Amino acid sequence: MPQLQRLRLDHAPALLEFERRNRAYFAASVPDRGDHYFAHFDARHDALLAEQATGLCHFHVLVDGDGEVLGRVNLVDVADGWADLGYRVAEHAGGRGLATAGVREVCALAAAEYGLTGLRASTTLDNAASRAVLARTGFTPCGEIELDGRPGLRFERSLDDEAGRQRA
Repeated sequence: MPQLQRLRLDHAPALLEFERRNRAYFAASVPDRGDHYFAHFDARHDALLAEQATGLCHFHVLVDGDGEVLGRVNLVDVADGWADLGYRVAEHAGGRGLATAGVREVCALAAAEYGLTGLRASTTLDNAASRAVLARTGFTPCGEIELDGRPGLRFERSLDDEAGRQRA
């Protein structure tokens, strides 16, 4: 099973390969990152690490035994004990429970390591796989939204149960 790792400088080459290889696949369900992202990847990666150092975001990669990045699970916009969750898994690694396992692990980290009390997430209505991951990991729908011009749902999850599990 891939290992969830906090984003580091040395992840950059494998992360760029992950994003390039899966660009069209991701763009089918979430807004494309754009050419600028890829042309200036190293600067963007450095900026993410600097932002992570402030505690406003927590970035993670799912890495297999060969160092290949198979997914990302991120917490962004940390404020008042809450953060927004985002995740993506490589096309060839889908359907194996990696997103669910990664989200579960990040929920535990969010409570135990980052001191968060809740998480929010959003997905489009037509992204059944993402909605299933959120349901399996304890998120509940809390409202309708629009994402990139498409109907979607907002989800929330309290991490109080995670904090209790960490103490047990």
